[in-house]
Amino acid sequence: MKALTTIALLILSNSFMVVAWYGHLKFSELKWFSKLGLVAIILISWGIALFEYIFQVPANRMGFKENGGPFSLIQLKVIQEVITLVVFAVFTLLVFKTETFRLNHIISFLFLIGAVYFMFKK
Repeated sequence: MKALTTIALLILSNSFMVVAWYGHLKFSELKWFSKLGLVAIILISWGIALFEYIFQVPANRMGFKENGGPFSLIQLKVIQEVITLVVFAVFTLLVFKTETFRLNHIISFLFLIGAVYFMFKK
Protein backbone atom coordinates (compact mmCIF):
# COMPACT_ATOMS: atom_id res chain seq x y z
CA MET A 1 0.00 0.00 0.00
CA LYS A 2 2.86 2.41 0.81
CA ALA A 3 4.35 1.75 -2.62
CA LEU A 4 1.11 2.67 -4.41
CA THR A 5 0.58 5.75 -2.23
CA THR A 6 4.17 6.85 -2.86
CA ILE A 7 3.75 6.44 -6.61
CA ALA A 8 0.39 8.25 -6.60
CA LEU A 9 1.92 11.17 -4.68
CA LEU A 10 4.85 11.26 -7.11
CA ILE A 11 2.44 11.39 -10.05
CA LEU A 12 0.56 14.30 -8.46
CA SER A 13 3.83 16.01 -7.61
CA ASN A 14 5.20 15.70 -11.12
CA SER A 15 1.93 16.87 -12.64
CA PHE A 16 2.27 20.17 -10.80
CA MET A 17 5.95 20.43 -11.66
CA VAL A 18 5.39 19.91 -15.38
CA VAL A 19 2.72 22.63 -15.36
CA ALA A 20 5.05 24.94 -13.41
CA TRP A 21 7.97 24.33 -15.77
CA TYR A 22 6.23 24.13 -19.13
CA GLY A 23 2.68 25.43 -18.66
CA HIS A 24 3.73 29.05 -19.11
CA LEU A 25 4.79 28.20 -22.68
CA LYS A 26 1.17 27.33 -23.48
CA PHE A 27 -0.43 29.91 -21.20
CA SER A 28 1.36 32.62 -23.18
CA GLU A 29 -1.39 32.11 -25.78
CA LEU A 30 -3.79 33.76 -23.31
CA LYS A 31 -3.97 37.50 -23.92
CA TRP A 32 -3.66 38.57 -20.27
CA PHE A 33 -0.86 36.07 -19.59
CA SER A 34 1.19 37.11 -22.60
CA LYS A 35 1.39 40.64 -21.18
CA LEU A 36 3.09 39.49 -17.99
CA GLY A 37 6.79 40.03 -17.49
CA LEU A 38 9.29 37.32 -16.74
CA VAL A 39 9.28 38.01 -12.99
CA ALA A 40 5.50 37.55 -12.81
CA ILE A 41 5.72 34.31 -14.79
CA ILE A 42 8.47 33.05 -12.49
CA LEU A 43 6.36 33.86 -9.42
CA ILE A 44 3.31 32.10 -10.88
CA SER A 45 5.43 29.06 -11.73
CA TRP A 46 6.93 29.11 -8.26
CA GLY A 47 3.44 29.18 -6.75
CA ILE A 48 2.45 26.14 -8.82
CA ALA A 49 5.70 24.38 -7.88
CA LEU A 50 4.83 24.80 -4.20
CA PHE A 51 2.17 22.12 -4.72
CA GLU A 52 4.81 19.88 -6.25
CA TYR A 53 6.69 19.98 -2.94
CA ILE A 54 3.50 19.40 -0.97
CA PHE A 55 3.24 15.99 -2.65
CA GLN A 56 6.93 15.22 -3.33
CA VAL A 57 8.19 15.51 0.24
CA PRO A 58 5.56 13.16 1.76
CA ALA A 59 6.06 10.71 -1.12
CA ASN A 60 9.79 10.52 -0.44
CA ARG A 61 9.35 10.29 3.32
CA MET A 62 6.70 7.60 3.05
CA GLY A 63 8.45 5.64 0.32
CA PHE A 64 11.98 5.68 1.78
CA LYS A 65 13.08 2.35 3.28
CA GLU A 66 14.63 3.93 6.38
CA ASN A 67 11.24 5.50 7.18
CA GLY A 68 9.42 2.18 6.83
CA GLY A 69 8.77 2.50 3.11
CA PRO A 70 9.44 -0.03 0.36
CA PHE A 71 12.09 1.84 -1.68
CA SER A 72 15.76 2.67 -1.37
CA LEU A 73 16.78 6.25 -2.09
CA ILE A 74 18.12 5.33 -5.52
CA GLN A 75 14.95 3.41 -6.38
CA LEU A 76 12.85 6.41 -5.35
CA LYS A 77 14.87 8.66 -7.64
CA VAL A 78 14.62 6.34 -10.65
CA ILE A 79 10.86 5.91 -10.12
CA GLN A 80 10.49 9.68 -9.85
CA GLU A 81 12.43 10.29 -13.06
CA VAL A 82 10.37 7.77 -15.03
CA ILE A 83 7.15 9.29 -13.67
CA THR A 84 8.44 12.75 -14.64
CA LEU A 85 9.01 11.65 -18.21
CA VAL A 86 5.66 9.87 -18.49
CA VAL A 87 3.78 12.86 -17.04
CA PHE A 88 5.73 15.16 -19.36
CA ALA A 89 4.89 12.99 -22.39
CA VAL A 90 1.18 12.94 -21.55
CA PHE A 91 1.17 16.69 -20.86
CA THR A 92 2.97 17.39 -24.12
CA LEU A 93 0.59 15.29 -26.18
CA LEU A 94 -2.53 16.74 -24.55
CA VAL A 95 -1.52 20.39 -24.24
CA PHE A 96 0.96 20.98 -27.06
CA LYS A 97 -0.79 19.53 -30.10
CA THR A 98 2.15 20.46 -32.35
CA GLU A 99 4.54 18.06 -30.61
CA THR A 100 4.81 14.47 -31.83
CA PHE A 101 6.54 11.41 -30.49
CA ARG A 102 8.72 9.50 -32.89
CA LEU A 103 10.23 6.05 -32.78
CA ASN A 104 13.41 7.28 -31.10
CA HIS A 105 11.32 8.76 -28.26
CA ILE A 106 9.52 5.45 -27.76
CA ILE A 107 12.82 3.57 -27.76
CA SER A 108 14.15 6.01 -25.15
CA PHE A 109 11.15 5.33 -22.92
CA LEU A 110 11.68 1.59 -23.31
CA PHE A 111 15.26 2.03 -22.13
CA LEU A 112 13.99 3.94 -19.11
CA ILE A 113 11.62 1.10 -18.30
CA GLY A 114 14.64 -1.18 -18.58
CA ALA A 115 16.48 1.09 -16.14
CA VAL A 116 13.68 0.67 -13.62
CA TYR A 117 13.77 -3.10 -14.11
CA PHE A 118 17.51 -3.26 -13.48
CA MET A 119 17.21 -0.88 -10.51
CA PHE A 120 15.01 -3.40 -8.72
CA LYS A 121 17.03 -6.46 -9.76
CA LYS A 122 18.94 -8.03 -6.87
